Order: sequence, then structure tokens, then C-alpha cells
Amino acid sequence: MLKKHVRTGLLCILTIVMSLSFSIGVLAKEGITKQTSYRTVTEIHDWGAAVTKVIVDIGQPVPNNSVTEDTFNVHVSRSDDRLATPLLEEGDRTVTNAYVSDKEGSPAARGKYVVLEMEIGPNISLGSPLNYDWANTRLNAWIDTKYTITQVQDIALNSGTISELMIDTFAGGTRELVDDFSSGSKTYNDVTLTYADYAPAKDKEKNPLIIWLHGGGEGGTDTTIPLSANKAVSFASEEIQSYFDGAYVLAPQAPTKWMDGFTGVADGTSIYQEALMALIKDYVANNPDIDPNRIYIGGASNGGYMTMLMIRDYPGYFAAAYPVCEGLNDTLITDEDIQNLTKTPTWFVTAANDTTLLPELNTLPTFDRLIDAGAENVHLTLFDDVRDTTGLYKNADGTPYEYNGHWSWIPVYNNEVEATNDGETTTVMEWMAAQSLNK
Repeated sequence: MLKKHVRTGLLCILTIVMSLSFSIGVLAKEGITKQTSYRTVTEIHDWGAAVTKVIVDIGQPVPNNSVTEDTFNVHVSRSDDRLATPLLEEGDRTVTNAYVSDKEGSPAARGKYVVLEMEIGPNISLGSPLNYDWANTRLNAWIDTKYTITQVQDIALNSGTISELMIDTFAGGTRELVDDFSSGSKTYNDVTLTYADYAPAKDKEKNPLIIWLHGGGEGGTDTTIPLSANKAVSFASEEIQSYFDGAYVLAPQAPTKWMDGFTGVADGTSIYQEALMALIKDYVANNPDIDPNRIYIGGASNGGYMTMLMIRDYPGYFAAAYPVCEGLNDTLITDEDIQNLTKTPTWFVTAANDTTLLPELNTLPTFDRLIDAGAENVHLTLFDDVRDTTGLYKNADGTPYEYNGHWSWIPVYNNEVEATNDGETTTVMEWMAAQSLNK
């Protein structure tokens, strides 16, 4: 009789323990489902913005090595509300790495966050949080990217397992380097220009100012677009900043295009020129630690066009200029203009296979005329084409990935524009940092 009671008691205890264990697992899973969310991390690469990882809050701590790249499936849909049919595409991202992390995404021995790193590349459109509207606005914009992270393998815990999670609650995102910039706007004679700017750490020294003028697809009023649609954020990177011992960066933004002139597109004028110069002067005045002798101006394509107008019409104001694949047709430049242009040290960059703004109509004849006019500090880098230099991306035949020939701004952002004189090699950033009006 006693043995029977003991056996019955043990069975009851075992049943309670198993029931409790099951209940804890169920409650944990249900609790986790209500608390889960994800954040995105966007980085700016040579071809533009890419969502490189998601940081998933799974609701309760898990140990390191409890997740792999096969634990979760990551699905994304990309939509652009500017379009008549907003949905651009949807599909699964390829997860390349997974690890337990802290809230900021740093690897941790134990944490309730999981980082999922994903494959990116110039041809992997699923990773892009931007879209260029070819049909209507011809402008880049941030789009709606909805992620759904579905658990496909269990996560083992000491007390049970986590399974069947489905996370689709967006909890915000970070944009690396982009978030280091501030933004503002100024109005001059009814023309409003927005701008993004970066300020170096205060060092009780005068700091130079780098001005970047965006391309044709980055106009509008969202000041993060000129920084993100291509890699203009690089001017705030540690590498570029090191050449200048800390520099201000100003990225003005036109509502439409810098090329919009008074009589037509790229007619040798710009309806934004006076407002741009007023903005630059205001910015310098409001930041008294900017060195007025070291103000540098450059831009690509549409912005290269505006760079040429600025150094043509304000000779002696800028310490150096770096127009990239610039679009000011040489036939619009007078001999008097050439004399004004010789007063600003200038480094031209373009690619021979640029079919958007032909070098033979713009950069090359202007450069030759400046040389003939006696310009002593004018340089030209003419690439055959624009190739990936990271070694990460290849064409089908194994050669370095080839970008559009118009994209000669890529080597500028990476400071891969250089010249050798008397056996000494100088990059464009080193050259620019050395220019000053008082030298």
C-alpha cells in the first residue's frame, strides 16, 4: 500500500514538473512573440545605400552560439509610394552571418538581441532602401522596406526552446555616418535651399570647409538623400577627415537640379547660384572657426556643372575645386571665363566611357584651354572606366565589377584619384588639403 502511494506521488510530481516545464516554454514563447521587434542598419557603399543587417529583439536572453545563419529567414518587400504601382519587388535576403548581441548590435556572450548580416552588392536590389524614379520625378527617395523575420530552427535554452517566432514590428533604424550630419535650410530672395552639414570636434584651431554639390538625382528637401544615394558621407569618414585634421562638410541641396538655368537646362546659368553663394557665406559666418582661406568646392555631374559656375563667377573665393564628370559644355565658356577659372586650383575627374556627360564636350576641351591659358595648378584624371576596387564584386568573367562610366565620383569618395610628379604620388584629398588662399 505504501509503495503504491509512493509510486502515485512520484507520478504526480513528474506530471507536475513536465506540465510546468511545458507551460514555461509555452508562456515564454507567447511572451516573446508579443515583445519581438527588429531594427535596420543602413550603410552607404560605392553604389549607394544598403540595409546590411537587422538587429532582432527576440524578447529574452539567449546564449552565444545559439543561432546560425540558418536560424531565421529574412523576407523583405520594397515599395515606392510615388509610383502608380508602389510594390517594386519582394523576396528573401541571403543571411551571411548571425550572432547574439547587445542592443547596439555588438557581439555578446549572452543577450536578447540577434544580429542577422545579409548579402549586399551593386546588383542586389533587395538590399536597397532607396529607389530612383526614372519615369516621373527622376529623383532618389527613401522607400518603404518591410521586413518579416521568421524563425525556421529552434533556439535551445537551459529551460526549453524558443521556436516559431515571426518578427515584423519595425522599431527604427540607424544610418551609419549619415546620422552624424545635421540639417537646415535657408531662404534667399524666395529661393530656399536645404542642406546637410557635418562639424568636426572643436580643437581651438581653424578648420577647412569641404562643400559637395549633389548629382541630378539627389534634389528635393530630404537632406539625407545627397549623402546616401551615393557615398558623399565619406567626407565625414575618419580617413578623409584625417587629411584635413578635421573639416566641416556642407552638402547643399537644390529643390530640383543645379543645372536648371534661366533659359533652359545647363545653359551656362543656374537659378540657384546666388542663393547657393549666400548660403555658403552665411554658413562660414555662423561658424567662426572655419578657415576662410581653405574653402573647397566640388560636385558630380549636375553638381560638377554648378562647381564650374561657382569658380567661374567667384574667382579667388575658393581655395580649390574638384569637379567630377562636370556638365558645363565648353562652348558656353568664354575666353574671359577661362581667365577667371585659372585663378582657382582645380582637379578634374571623369571617365572616358561616360556616355551621360561626354568628356570630349565638357571636361577635356576646358582642361586643354586652361593649360593653354597658363593655369599652373590644374589637373586631370581621366579613367578608362569605373571599376570596383574592393575585390568583393566581379563581372561574370571574373574581372572587377564595372560600374556605369558616369559614376567617376566613386574613386573620388574613396580617395583613389592620384597623380605622380617627380616620383611622388599625391591623392586628390592630399592635394586639396594643401591648398590655401594665403599660400
